[in-house]
Amino acid sequence: MAVTGHFSYRSYKVSYLIRCETSLPTMTKAFDAFERAIRDAEQLLARYDAEKSASNGHNGEVLKRAGLVMALAAWETYVKDRIHSEIDTWLQAVDGSPIGKFVRRRLEEDLKRFFNPNSERTRRIFIEYFDTDITKDWVWDNYDSSTSKKALDALIAKRGDAAHKANTAAHSSAEPHKVKREELEKGIRFLKGLVAATEKAKITK
Repeated sequence: MAVTGHFSYRSYKVSYLIRCETSLPTMTKAFDAFERAIRDAEQLLARYDAEKSASNGHNGEVLKRAGLVMALAAWETYVKDRIHSEIDTWLQAVDGSPIGKFVRRRLEEDLKRFFNPNSERTRRIFIEYFDTDITKDWVWDNYDSSTSKKALDALIAKRGDAAHKANTAAHSSAEPHKVKREELEKGIRFLKGLVAATEKAKITK
């Protein structure tokens, strides 16, 4: 059977690639900033691994504590940046107007008091500004909304212990490490998954 018309494989391939690229999810600037920030925690973990054979056990503990603090600082910055980004989209039609200025002033006041964003604080601020329960989108791999909230809250609590409770023992073996290496590695991996899941949430239309 004869084939009529002209088929261009090159044109088909280009068209297919364009469709694939446009179908890929666009990550926010908040996500890009998080990816850069979380590297600080990953580098601290790598440094701990490189120095774990050293005799100074306290130095290793400091690295792990700092890694956890930096990882959760990256999460907090992501949440704030994402809120700013969504507000910019939401206020496009009224930006510069009295209502737009009022919303922005109130947001800045709220964000000044917004720290250690556990599941409830994060859920509440997204509901207040966007009428969206962001925690419902925290579903990926072996996590559902409930388990991801519990995991985040446990990390926040661990971060508080790591930041505010000093290790005063003369020797590292005298008391257990506040942050275990496996906890830090798992925490970093969890936060990266949590941010990726949050990126998929449709907040403002």
